[in-house]
Amino acid sequence: MKAAQDIFTEYLSKQRLKMTPQRRTILDVFLNEEGHISSEELYNLIRKEDSSIGQATVYRTLKLLAESGIAKTVDFNDGVIRYEHKYGHEHHDHLVCECCGKTIEAVDHEIEHLQKELAKKHGFVLTHHEMYLFGVCKECQEKSE
Repeated sequence: MKAAQDIFTEYLSKQRLKMTPQRRTILDVFLNEEGHISSEELYNLIRKEDSSIGQATVYRTLKLLAESGIAKTVDFNDGVIRYEHKYGHEHHDHLVCECCGKTIEAVDHEIEHLQKELAKKHGFVLTHHEMYLFGVCKECQEKSE
């Protein structure tokens, strides 16, 4: 499996863009973070590494990371677009608490199989999908009792 850095460098080259030191820093910090991160959260981490990198550069580079397949956008329906690792990570779905915003990444191979079968039943070849399940987490349920 190719390294994420190599894939991103190749993607930039195909777009006639260069791997700048700023893009390298943003890529490295992003890859070191797990979970779901907004462009603003990543920018705050980047500023600790290199205060000369602007928020617009972080935002544009995140878009490039998503276009290259390194990152994936996630939308938990709260008005904030977040990014997570895509390359080299197993596909997963999300459980989202509507009260506290807690998110849980869930992998269920049976659900994945059923989704493929459903697509096949309707004459589709599944290329990708996203599943978000919204509800109330155990902790918030206990608080409301």
